[in-house]
Amino acid sequence: MAHEGVDGWDVYTLPHRSARMITTIEWLALEVKFLDRAEAFYRDHLDLETVAEREHEVALAVGDTDLVLRRPTALPRGGLHTHYALSIPAAEYDAWDDRLSETFDLDEHTFGSARSLYFDDTTGNCVELGESGESGSGACGVFEVVLEVADLGRAEAFYTALGMAPVDRGNDRRRVRLDAGPFALELWEPQLGLADARGGVHVDLGLGVEDPEAALERVEDRVSTTERTEDGIRVCDPDGHFLTFV
Repeated sequence: MAHEGVDGWDVYTLPHRSARMITTIEWLALEVKFLDRAEAFYRDHLDLETVAEREHEVALAVGDTDLVLRRPTALPRGGLHTHYALSIPAAEYDAWDDRLSETFDLDEHTFGSARSLYFDDTTGNCVELGESGESGSGACGVFEVVLEVADLGRAEAFYTALGMAPVDRGNDRRRVRLDAGPFALELWEPQLGLADARGGVHVDLGLGVEDPEAALERVEDRVSTTERTEDGIRVCDPDGHFLTFV
């Protein structure tokens, strides 16, 4: 059943969905040229703490998710011009608005009763801060990631095979929003979204699942590569995005 959603979207209430497999978003990796500049940006402007330093990459904590900044030296590279969203407590929203507006030309949008601030980082990723009911302070987690795809139907079929469910679709633009459990995954055919955001290309995501082998089995006939790593099972989807089932 569909009803009118935010921004002219059709929102779907599903009577049944396949069993959810994804339990956590372990990491989101972004490609950067200069690690020191990118790390300083996130530490200075978003108060993120560096939790790991490895050759050619650093990881900063956003709640239970690692935001990985990675120089392009091997595959998987990390996403380019990736639009993603971080949740912040609603009580802190105005303070973040005041603070960030001193440095950035912020773009604000409202979805129902929730407000979001948009701005770009040092390498052209569009960062969204969305108010939420989270307790605590600062950026609490990653609640949305946008991937650019060549064929929306093919991409939707791939991710619904992993237990994600479509919850709304664009009327004017070719995009679909999927409930991935701990976060929302948006699939966009090439376009500019709100705040001129773009879906990421060759994005690298770590997904916590109940059974990595079972996750692989659901999509094994659709992936271009499969590799078993120290972290889990890594696959490459039909659009060149890397997923590691942890």
